[in-house]
Amino acid sequence: MSENKKPLLGFVHKLPSGPALGNSGKTHCPLCMGLFKAPRLLPCLHTVCTACLENLEPFSVVDIRGADSDTSSEGSVFRERKPQSLQRQIGILCPVCDAQVDLPMGGVKALTIDHLAMNDVMLESLRGEGQGLVCDLCNDREVEKRCQTCKANLCHFCCQAHRRQKKTTYHTIVDLKDLKGYSQVGKPILCSAHPAEELRLFCELCDHPVCRDCIVGEHREHPYDFTSNVIHKHGDSVRELLRGTQPHVEALEEALAQIKEMNRTLQERVEAVAADVRTFSEGYIKAIEEHRNKLLKQLENIQEKAGQCHGYEVYGTINTKEVDPAKCVLQGEDLHRAREKQTASFTLFCKDAAGESMGRGGDNIHVAVVPKDKKDSPVRTVVQDNKDGTYSVSYTPKEPGIYTVWVCVKEQHVQGSPFTVTVRRKRHPHLGVFHCCTFCSSGGQKNARCACGGTMPGGYLGCGHGHKGHPGRPHWSCCGKFTEKSECTCTGGQSTPRSLLRTVAL
Repeated sequence: MSENKKPLLGFVHKLPSGPALGNSGKTHCPLCMGLFKAPRLLPCLHTVCTACLENLEPFSVVDIRGADSDTSSEGSVFRERKPQSLQRQIGILCPVCDAQVDLPMGGVKALTIDHLAMNDVMLESLRGEGQGLVCDLCNDREVEKRCQTCKANLCHFCCQAHRRQKKTTYHTIVDLKDLKGYSQVGKPILCSAHPAEELRLFCELCDHPVCRDCIVGEHREHPYDFTSNVIHKHGDSVRELLRGTQPHVEALEEALAQIKEMNRTLQERVEAVAADVRTFSEGYIKAIEEHRNKLLKQLENIQEKAGQCHGYEVYGTINTKEVDPAKCVLQGEDLHRAREKQTASFTLFCKDAAGESMGRGGDNIHVAVVPKDKKDSPVRTVVQDNKDGTYSVSYTPKEPGIYTVWVCVKEQHVQGSPFTVTVRRKRHPHLGVFHCCTFCSSGGQKNARCACGGTMPGGYLGCGHGHKGHPGRPHWSCCGKFTEKSECTCTGGQSTPRSLLRTVAL
């Protein structure tokens, strides 16, 4: 890990995963998608290039295991044990499975090298006529030969030098193309502490591969054995563990299939919600645009022409008029009277301090109609701005009675406000006819009666010209009222139209 990288507190986001992430085979890095270069094996058993791991952003976590715990490759036997305390541990996230990887003291380069992956890379490079392989000695020229004794890839020049040295004169050297059918061409695994020695031994106390120099050094007096023996011993344990986990593989595969199905369903739901959001947003944007155009149109309509100036039509005037509530007046036939369940209306004329009409609308008008005995139940009113300084006010009282009306402009009462309105019952239309007499309108029938109660000589039950109380005046046959445009006051009884013969005008 480079020195200029600083650990961050908290976790970082998972890197974007492509379709081949975590499924790149044995030779390609799941991050850079190229052939492995110095591949490192993570604790989660995923392999990633060293350079790719160094590019990951590290984070800091709290290690509550204490100073006696160590995740490095060297073990913890010879480290001084300290009391358990909170310590910060630098780590990274596996780019394949998001598993937390605690880095050892040496950073990414102290992680275990995946030698199996290196062997696979070597084989794949051999199948490609050695493309991508460079000489292990000069690190410059392309590989042509391989020393089977040293397990080293050599260029033509280094191969000649290899044969001239006394120690390597009799080493077996083969052409690179002759190794294509091989399954194992890996290099010897050398000790990181002693690069000239191969890791042929295994320290059973530290559970770590070591070389001969390690055994006489820091691993002195530790029990050890050859790696070939340890492989067989631990291989049996691994195979036993595999046999124990095999029955759970099928259940795990079913669980993974269910997870994939849930993920598919969730993705469909996400797409459906996204479609709903887009539909609503587009509709809402369209409505806002239409409202904007409507407002702009209204703004254009209220612009006043100021005539022509130098032959050009100009707009805009300065309006210095201000409405004066004391000069505003109310007019209308229904100003002080109304009928129940019938719309009553009147007009408000807004004027300025000089008593002149405002000639425009837009004033703040407030009208309230409240029953005298039910002040908590105001009547709904409608105020229409006529845009010429007048305002039409209408309301519909539900019940008869006395109502109080407030009309205010700029929160001030206008002239005559407040005032009272008498709401009478709904007008009753006449059920009879407006005629001169029952005798004439009934065609001379004797039993035709009139609600006025008048009779005629000769046995006629209805009224006629010149009779007492009704000297030939036209009247309503239902209630006897003289006024043609009047309200019927027939309240029932023997003389009601229901018990009388309905007469019609001839």
